[in-house]
Amino acid sequence: MRMPRGPIRPGSVVTARRLSTVSGGPAAVPDPERLVHLQFRRFAGCPVCNLHLRSVVRRHDEIEAAGVREVVVFHSPAGELRAHTADLPFAVVADPDKRLYAEFGVESAPRALLAPRAWLPVARALVTGAWQVLRGRERLPASRQPGGRLGLPADFLIAPGGRVLAARYGSHVYDQWPVDELLRLAAEAAKPAAEAR
Repeated sequence: MRMPRGPIRPGSVVTARRLSTVSGGPAAVPDPERLVHLQFRRFAGCPVCNLHLRSVVRRHDEIEAAGVREVVVFHSPAGELRAHTADLPFAVVADPDKRLYAEFGVESAPRALLAPRAWLPVARALVTGAWQVLRGRERLPASRQPGGRLGLPADFLIAPGGRVLAARYGSHVYDQWPVDELLRLAAEAAKPAAEAR
């Protein structure tokens, strides 16, 4: 694995790329016409990641109406991810070698699970996840996670030209943008374009 290059800050420009999704299609980052919300999550079947992604799925129409395309990266192999993400309405990318994680400076750390602010979301995620597994709506994650279980989340809002408009590196496992924050950031990004017309 490559060493992280360091945090990406607002104003940075990311290199254009076409990522392969687990469904087989491409995901352009940046997207030539829309904002991209690039999310870094943990592993396939991660209960805390699933809790957050369910909130994104519930409001996906609002997110798209705000001109944002979701692209979610996990550090699990594509085959494992497919079983956990087939019903997600947005692009899911496998990065088992953590190349994108390193490029964007997304880290792993024990504080991912040890931070007291993470305990309630972790407990809620485990209860909700167990209930979904019992109902046959979700699968248990693999017992062994080659990329580890201590990943920290990260969120980036990227403009069509590749400029990073906003970035957030999580300090614990459930420290990411809620949908309301994402929509607020997208609205702020739309203001200069509207004023220029």
